[in-house]
Amino acid sequence: MRIPRIYHPKPLSAPDDIALSDDAANHVGRVLRMQPGNKVALFDGSNQIFNAEITHIDKKQVRVQITDQRLEDRESPLNLHLGQVISRGEKMEFTIQKSIELGVNTITPLISERCGVKLDQERFEKKVQQWQKIAIAACEQCGRNRVPEIRPVIRLEEWCAEPESGLKLNLHPRASLSINTLSMPVSDIRLLIGPEGGLSQEEIDMTARYDFTDILLGPRVLRTETAALTAIAALQIRFGDLG
Repeated sequence: MRIPRIYHPKPLSAPDDIALSDDAANHVGRVLRMQPGNKVALFDGSNQIFNAEITHIDKKQVRVQITDQRLEDRESPLNLHLGQVISRGEKMEFTIQKSIELGVNTITPLISERCGVKLDQERFEKKVQQWQKIAIAACEQCGRNRVPEIRPVIRLEEWCAEPESGLKLNLHPRASLSINTLSMPVSDIRLLIGPEGGLSQEEIDMTARYDFTDILLGPRVLRTETAALTAIAALQIRFGDLG
């Protein structure tokens, strides 16, 4: 049986005896139907893996005994911050899940002029909580032991104006530069991906004022979720750990 990877929201240490979080206990006990004596692998965001054995299961909790711990670094040398204008429905969830598999460190959901999602502050906060759970699940699946942060939703210009010492990139279908023409080395990148209708000309001009460099992926126009993942993969190949 494959040993499941489970995220724990509090710091871990061997040889702790702990109760799993409610979400993890439900997954282990009800979904996977695991039993005392079965093994699990825990991670707490500290870039370590903690091997553990289930000691007790009932309807209220699952307890495990941590047997050992070790550093297991699967992070890219490229620190990549994705600013993604919020897309409709499952597209945003798909982008978050797959970008984390590809090694993104931080994701900021953005509101732009042509953003197709209109929610109030409370519903956006609930969305961020939901997206953070998707990020955790993606880490459980892909083997990352640090959990990327899904930041609160902010407006596009607020995000562009934030201080950033690294390279700032904006995808643009009429740009003259490509990822392969960017100078090396690069260790920090802030990547902007616009909405399904694209950024307005005023927004493109605004990104230039904040020193964003326009780049082109290729001759075809990509959907927003395709553009994000294609750009991330290309950046990881050139500056990170893919390929």
